[in-house]
Amino acid sequence: MAEGDAGSDQRQNEEIEAMAAIYGEEWCVIDDCAKIFCIRISDDIDDPKWTLCLQVMLPNEYPGTAPPIYQLNAPWLKGQERADLSNSLEEIYIQNIGESILYLWVEKIRDVLIQKSQMTEPGQDVKKKTEEEDVQCEEDIVLACQLENSVKALDFDVSENRREIEELPPIDHGIPITDRRSTFQAHLAPVVCPKQVKMVLAKLYENKKIASATHNIYAYRIYCEDKQTFLQDCEDDGETAAGGRLLHLMEILNVRNVMVVVSRWYGGILLGPDRFKHINNCARNILVEKNYTNLPEESSKALGKNKKVRKDKKRSEH
Repeated sequence: MAEGDAGSDQRQNEEIEAMAAIYGEEWCVIDDCAKIFCIRISDDIDDPKWTLCLQVMLPNEYPGTAPPIYQLNAPWLKGQERADLSNSLEEIYIQNIGESILYLWVEKIRDVLIQKSQMTEPGQDVKKKTEEEDVQCEEDIVLACQLENSVKALDFDVSENRREIEELPPIDHGIPITDRRSTFQAHLAPVVCPKQVKMVLAKLYENKKIASATHNIYAYRIYCEDKQTFLQDCEDDGETAAGGRLLHLMEILNVRNVMVVVSRWYGGILLGPDRFKHINNCARNILVEKNYTNLPEESSKALGKNKKVRKDKKRSEH
């Protein structure tokens, strides 16, 4: 496999895992080998009026030089309405060539469904569900995460707020997930500088249970407003590629000024790729619970655009 193909394959796998973590049961694997997936999108998860199934196939050239091949499945989607939605998806691709765009596509379709729901009510003869069969979501992707070369950390001007950022931020703890005697638990804290990251880690390690975890995987993203850049980094803590996957999830959710630590207590039974699913699901759940995914409207537009991202070269000592 050529180096370029390997890079595309890795980016695809990272995006697939992030989408599965973000959308849960709405995201389904049709053919893992052929990279064919579908996602059910509704205007309202609890009380859907309009539902559409987006089926995508990821060619080898995606996301570098080719878009996903897609199909829009909904019995009510016809004519100009279908053409307008297709044009919107293609416009998103053109505006973000070379970037991962599945999240942008899904949320664009959801916006269209919400607008449609607000303007009209579906007729009694309209099926709200597509004819796509339910497919149990399976995650069996294994990839070696290769982090970008680290560069120097951003210089923060904190003279006015030095006292505030030197205080230990509050730490929240998520609901544990247990599978085959392995337990996963996420911890979250707001952070605005690398020093707070170290403070949070030190505080967590004061807890004997957390300190005894087999792995404490973490990632953080800090937004520097004046430079419009992100300072971000991650740590596997012995769980190869887990930190990179966690950071990729946070990038797709476009969260900022927050760190997430996921503790894993190994129970003696190998979980395979399921362990990555549990790590990302723990992280996503606590980010949603603490409202870090409720972002301003303009932030979703920035998701697919190129951003200057700098990584903190320093790793905290455990």
